[in-house]
Order: sequence, then structure tokens, then C-alpha cells
Amino acid sequence: MSVEAAAAQQATTPEAGIGRSWRMLLPPLAYIAIAVAMVVYTQNTTLDGLERGSLDLPFILRRTWEHVELVFFSTVLVLVVALPLGIMLTRGTLRRATPLVLAVVNLGQATPAVGLVVLLAVLFQIGFWTSVAALFAYSLLPTLRNTMVGLQQVDPRLVDAGRGIGLSAAGVLFKVELPMAAPVILSGIRTTLVLNVGSASIAAFIGAGGLGDLITTGVSTQRNLVLVTGCVLIAVLALLIDWLGGLAQRFLAPKGLS
Repeated sequence: MSVEAAAAQQATTPEAGIGRSWRMLLPPLAYIAIAVAMVVYTQNTTLDGLERGSLDLPFILRRTWEHVELVFFSTVLVLVVALPLGIMLTRGTLRRATPLVLAVVNLGQATPAVGLVVLLAVLFQIGFWTSVAALFAYSLLPTLRNTMVGLQQVDPRLVDAGRGIGLSAAGVLFKVELPMAAPVILSGIRTTLVLNVGSASIAAFIGAGGLGDLITTGVSTQRNLVLVTGCVLIAVLALLIDWLGGLAQRFLAPKGLS
């Protein structure tokens, strides 16, 4: 047996699979350990009254859940809009509308996130759903653009082959084009998720909650521990969601394309 064959056989053994699984779990475990260590420190150090109110464990958990909700709803809204729109903009005569649509979407990406949130709050009202709308506008471009690019990069010969075996236009889209474009599309969704985690911190400016409350409180009251705790927890949440996005990108993309 050659060295290459032996190495390949060893890589497919159950022990090798278990080793890869443990290595895959090390990053999230490290991120969680950092967050837990930060929270434990805040619960076991001497705090003044204001710090105690901002770093109380139920308060931190509530703000973390609000942050996750902001990211979840804004990302779902992006998926509902960006995926169908990206597909339509690569079909037939609708391609002509691509420059106009991208110009409008680029406005949301180019506008500073804080300015966008405040502007929407002035035009509508402060609160959770206004922040979701701002996050949606700010993070729409990566998923939309990657959906279009992924579909445009599909080899035309594969599309012709699908048509040649009798697939309808919808059949070619769902059985050939979207599977081939999946790695690029999933990469755009992953970018959207990470953008939303960071940008959701500004929701606190208009009373939408989230971990941004810790940052604004820390800055306005000059409590560095509150500020650092908010920054660490947001960073850990972003890393965890990025890891989950990478996991989804690995397992949802067709084998051989991820």
C-alpha cells in the first residue's frame, strides 16, 4: 500500500472523524469560555450601584437575547428579500434593472449605520422594529450581490445540459444553478450575519435594547468595566455566529463545491 493510500485510509477512520469533530468544536468553546470568564469576573468584583445595575446577570442575559432577536429578524428579512430579488435580477429582461437596484441598495450600505438608525427613528418611531429595518437596509447588499454573482458564475454549459435533458427553467434554477451557486450565496449570508451582530449594538441609541446598552451606558457614565463587558460580549457573539455560518456553509453547500 502506498503512503498516500495509507494516509487516506487513516483519514477515513472513526478516530480521525472524532478528532476533526473535536477540533471543530474548539473555537466556539474558546469563545464561550471568554464570555463566561468576563461575566464571572463582573459578578465577583466590587461594583458601585450603577455598575451593579448594568452588569446584573439577568440584565446581561436579557440584553443578549434582545441582541440575538435583532440579528435574527433582520437577517430573516434580508433572506426573504435578497434571495428572490437576486434571482430575478439574473433572469431575462429584469437584468436591465440591476444597476438601479444596486444603486438603491448601495445607499443603505454606504450610509453610516448610526445615521441610518437615527434617520429612521426620526421618520418613523424609536423601537425594536425600526432598528430591524435599519439593520436590514445596512446588511442587504452582501446577500443580494452574492446571490447574483453566484448565479452568474454558473457554467453556461451546465445550464444548457440541464435544458438538454428536459428540465424546465425552474428545474434548471433549483437543480443546477442554485446548487452550484450555493457556496457563494452562503458566504454572502454569513457576511450579513456578522454585519448585523456588530451593527445591532447601535440599536440602543433608539431604545431597541441589545448589548449596545452596555456600551452606551459605559461611555455616558465613564464606567470602563461596563463598556468593556459590552464590547467583549458583542465580539464573542459575532465570532460564534460567524462560526455557525461557516458550519452551515460547509454542510449545506453541495459536496465538492464548498
